[in-house]
Amino acid sequence: MNGVLELTAWTDSLAEAIGLDGYATKTAGIGGVLKARVTDFRVEEISTSIHMDNKGRFTVAKITLTNWETNRFCNNLAKALKIPRNRIFFAGTKDKRAVTQQLFVIDAPQRKVAEVEMPDVEIEVLGRTHQKIGFGNHRGNRFTIVVRGCAHDDGTPMSTDDALEEVEKIQSEMAEKLGENTFPNWIGPQRFGSGRPVTAEVGKHVIAEDWEQAVMTYIAMEGTSENDDVQAFRAHVREHGPTEEGLALAPQWLGFERRMVEHLLHREGDFVGAFKKLPGNLQLMTVHALQSVVFNKALHARIDAGLPISRPVAGDLVGRIDEKGQLDASSCVNVEERTLPRISRNCSMGRLVTTGPLPGSEISTCDGDSGAIEASVIKGMNLESADWNVEAIPRLSTRGTRRALVTEFNELSIDTVPIANDDSMGERWKAGPGDNSRWHPEGACVRFRFVLSSGSYATTLLREFMQGPLSQL
Repeated sequence: MNGVLELTAWTDSLAEAIGLDGYATKTAGIGGVLKARVTDFRVEEISTSIHMDNKGRFTVAKITLTNWETNRFCNNLAKALKIPRNRIFFAGTKDKRAVTQQLFVIDAPQRKVAEVEMPDVEIEVLGRTHQKIGFGNHRGNRFTIVVRGCAHDDGTPMSTDDALEEVEKIQSEMAEKLGENTFPNWIGPQRFGSGRPVTAEVGKHVIAEDWEQAVMTYIAMEGTSENDDVQAFRAHVREHGPTEEGLALAPQWLGFERRMVEHLLHREGDFVGAFKKLPGNLQLMTVHALQSVVFNKALHARIDAGLPISRPVAGDLVGRIDEKGQLDASSCVNVEERTLPRISRNCSMGRLVTTGPLPGSEISTCDGDSGAIEASVIKGMNLESADWNVEAIPRLSTRGTRRALVTEFNELSIDTVPIANDDSMGERWKAGPGDNSRWHPEGACVRFRFVLSSGSYATTLLREFMQGPLSQL
C-alpha cells in the first residue's frame, strides 16, 4: 500500500466546478446510471439509541419516505400537525429520489402523528422521549443501490461478467493504494445543487457580504439542464433585474426565488432581507458548500501532486477517529518528522486519519507540502483574504474545521439484478443516453450493498466504481 494516487483524465464541467474530477484508481469504471427508478436507491439510517419514556414530551417515529425531499416532507408534516417546522427533529437529510428510512422526533402527541396520512409515506410510532436529536446524531447509513446500464468508455453495453470484473479490479486497487475498505472522502454533488452548482457560488458572496450578488446569483445563475420556463425566468432577471414581468415568468414551484423577487419589489435594495427569505438551513448551506469546494479541490490537488491521502507526511494535520467512525476535529495535531512513524502506524490501524481544510476564521492549516497545497487552492479561489465572519447574519460566520481525507465503507457486497425497461423507469432513462453520457439500456445492472458512517456520501463511493459524468449520479 503506497497510498499515492493518480488522477484519471476524464472530467466534466460540473465536476470541475466542485472539485470532483479525480478518482482513487487508474481504472476504466463501469459507467451506468443511479436512480433509474426510485426503488433502486434505498437508505436505512443506523440510529443512535434514544431513551424512551412514556412521560416524554416528544413522539419518536420511524418514517419511510419514497421520493420525498427531507425538508419538503418536514414542511408538509408540520402543516398536517399544525405545529411550527422547528418542532420536528432528525439526524440527516436524505436523497430525494430514493426510498429512505429514518427516525424523527416530533413535538406533537403520538395520536396525532399516527393519524397523519401522506402519499408514499409510512409512519411507525415507536413511543415517547424527552430527548431531541440533531444533525449528525446517527451512526451511519445502510445503502442498497442499483447501478443500471453499465457501459464501456465508448458507450457500448457492458456484460455482467465484465462489470463484476471491473468492480473487483477497482476494489482491489483502492485497497492496495488506500487500505482495506477505504476511499477518498469527497463531498458529494448533492451538497452543491444538481445541474446548477449555485450554492457555493452564493456562499462566496455571503462571506464577502456582497448581498446583492448573493441574491442575484441564487435567483438568476444559469443551470445546465433546466426547463425552458425556468431558463426564461432566470435570463429575464439577469437582463432586467427583479421585475413584475420576471415574477410572472417564474414557475410556482420556484418558491424561494419567487419570494426573493417579491421582497425586492416591495423593499427595493433590501438584499439582506431578500436573502433571509431562504430557509435558515439553506442560508447556512451556502457557506458550507463553499467550504466543501475548498476541501474537494484540496483533496484533488493533493492527489494530483502525488502525496498520499490515507497516510500522513510531515506537516499534515491528523485527528482521532471516535467510536462512531467520526473525526474528532478538536484533536488534530501537526505531524513532525520525529512523530511521523508513530502517527503513520496509528493511521494504518484506523485510530488516526489525515485531514483536509473546511476553512473559516480560526482554522488551523497544515505545514510543509500539504500546507502549500491548501494555501494554493484557497488563493486560486480568491479566498485568501476572506475572514469568514458575516456581520449582517452572524450565525453564518464559521470558525472552520477539518475533515478526514479518507473514510471507510463496510459490509460491502455486490451482485447483479435483471435488466429492466418498464413504466417504473424514470424520465432520464426513458430519454436514453445523451451525447456526453456513459450508459446503455442493455448494459449490466450491478447492485451494491454497504454501510457508511454519517457525513460520508454513497454517491462518491459509487462514483469511484462508475467513473462517468456527475449527471449520472
